[in-house]
Amino acid sequence: MSNKTGFFLWNLRQFSTLVLTSRRTVRLDPLRFCRSKIAHPDWHPRNLLLHDLDNGMQPGIRYLFQDALLFKSEDDGLQTKSISTVPTPTVDRSPRPRRLSFDSKHSLVSDGTSDNGLKKINFHHEVFNEDLAKETKPTPVTYIKLSQTCNSLSDVLDTFSKAPTFPSSNYFSAMWTIAKKMSDGQERFEKQLMFSHPAFSRLCEQMMREAKIMRCDDLLFSFHAIVKLGIPQNTLLIQTLLRVIQGRINEFDEKCLSVLSTALEVMEPCKNVDVLRAALRILVDQHVWKIEHVFTLQTMMKCIGKDAPVALKRKLEMKALRELDKFSVLNSQRMFEVLAAMNHRSVILLNECSKMVIDNIHGCPFKILISMLQSCKDLRYHNVDLFKGIADYVATTFDIWKLKQVLFLLILLENFGFRPVELMDLVMEKVVDEPKSLNMKSVLSILHVYSSLNHFHKCQNKEFLDVMADALTGCLHQIPSENLLNAVYSFCLMNHLPLALVNQLLQKDIISELLTSGDVERNVYKLHILDTCLELDDTPYHKSIDISLPQQPSAPLYPNAKVEEVLSRILGGEGYFSKNVQLPHNYYIDFEIRMDTNRSQLFPFSDTDVVSSADIQRVAVLCVPRSAYCLDSFHPRGFLAMKMRHLNVMGFHVILVNNWVIEKLEMEDAVTFLKTKIYSTEALLPADVNV
Repeated sequence: MSNKTGFFLWNLRQFSTLVLTSRRTVRLDPLRFCRSKIAHPDWHPRNLLLHDLDNGMQPGIRYLFQDALLFKSEDDGLQTKSISTVPTPTVDRSPRPRRLSFDSKHSLVSDGTSDNGLKKINFHHEVFNEDLAKETKPTPVTYIKLSQTCNSLSDVLDTFSKAPTFPSSNYFSAMWTIAKKMSDGQERFEKQLMFSHPAFSRLCEQMMREAKIMRCDDLLFSFHAIVKLGIPQNTLLIQTLLRVIQGRINEFDEKCLSVLSTALEVMEPCKNVDVLRAALRILVDQHVWKIEHVFTLQTMMKCIGKDAPVALKRKLEMKALRELDKFSVLNSQRMFEVLAAMNHRSVILLNECSKMVIDNIHGCPFKILISMLQSCKDLRYHNVDLFKGIADYVATTFDIWKLKQVLFLLILLENFGFRPVELMDLVMEKVVDEPKSLNMKSVLSILHVYSSLNHFHKCQNKEFLDVMADALTGCLHQIPSENLLNAVYSFCLMNHLPLALVNQLLQKDIISELLTSGDVERNVYKLHILDTCLELDDTPYHKSIDISLPQQPSAPLYPNAKVEEVLSRILGGEGYFSKNVQLPHNYYIDFEIRMDTNRSQLFPFSDTDVVSSADIQRVAVLCVPRSAYCLDSFHPRGFLAMKMRHLNVMGFHVILVNNWVIEKLEMEDAVTFLKTKIYSTEALLPADVNV
């Protein structure tokens, strides 16, 4: 009697769950955006329960995957009523919901039935289930076998429609295994066929029903496959899986958490995704020292996101430093992207990974090279040895790379101000030898990189510039106005003005368009540079811009207190130099000194008789930041080189004083250093200089 009572209570609890979750009986489409459809509006579980109790019956109830089945004894027979509903999915509170199934020993309970009768019914029910299982149970199939036997996503769905098997995760994993081997175009076409396949909706429904009871690795791998297959994130299928994963996250091992992290990386923020990320951060924080595999560690680091607590980021950094001896080459290459995804700049970790990358640079794929450089840019990490190693590797294997790939690398290296001389020379030679390989986009990219880094070839510089100009002249009328201005601006930095391009740019309608659309402030700045070059540079073009340009804002002035003090000690007072001198064409110089042509004698600014003398040599002292040079060199970048050229045209002798160098020197050393720059070599030969 106790067994019957206990099992009756279990049935009653299951029925209560059905009443609570199916208060409103609905049929849900897993791919619709949470819209419901009434299946049986007149049916209500409470009415059915009262009806059965009035008749003195105690129904045995099981809530199955597909149908809600009600059994009751009537006229010594067994009656089954199918409701054909799918209740709204909810996450069970228990960490691992048990798999619901028929129990042959406790399937029916009735007051008017003897034990012998009950055993007889159970026996026939048991035999019936065994015979049915033998006849209809399909052969289990793995996703590996499916991916080997099927050639397309539709083939997998056809296999499912013929004989569905548990778990349904195998079908999704097989489809993703097949899809990732396809080309982009074929993959898009196959996904369209997948969404329109009649069995796809049934597979999604079965996946939702099985999510609570399948193994953790099957659940996570199928979830990863579903996300990668491009099923919309706001569909009922994905949101249901997210809720189930939330309820079962404490069951996951290291491998499952790694798969979950990979899937969450590509998902957009939403309520369920944010909850999972927060839960994952808590788990990682608690068990970070127990993580055994470097790949799993990197995957979790990448998933926790940029807004993770700084303490957690540092803890993961320390864990990665402890595991450095386990790092493979791929782990070292991947660490750049991982730290960029965390927005955590660990110089020690990046330096160690850079060493391994440099030592094993040969054979590194193009995609990884780009990823590392992009990550260095995001992290503001400048490693000259790493940049030089990548550039030398590409230069050594130059023939196997496409011009488009090399230009992409050069653009990224230009962002750091790094000038790979050998590689840039090879590109110039290739451009001169194969001018037909150029298009408008590649020409604009080459001009930007070479003008910014102020790179020129000792032998082929003129030929290179002519090829660039001819390539743009051939498509002159198809170039947008801003692109044309950018190209001419690059030519200005390199002291080369093609007549056809300048004539096209100086048309009034194009100038008016540049002054009224796009980045107007930037356009005005570049037009002023063009006007300055037309006036000062030695070019065959003697026409200036007819339209009056808006006035440029004055350049910001930076204090140079230490340089000023050093000049006062060298020159004997402020009367012998002037500071923050404004010049025509919006140029300014930090300090100006007046000397004789041999740069051995000083003239005070108060001496008006000397101002108009032809024997005066004006000296411009420019205090230059590190960013004005190429990375790890004293090679001036494009704008500084052009400014020096224009100051020479104006009659100045230019002296460059590097800010970061002068700040490190003691005062006496700074005086000696700057004196050797101001005075000529002949003037410094005597022991004492008469100031």
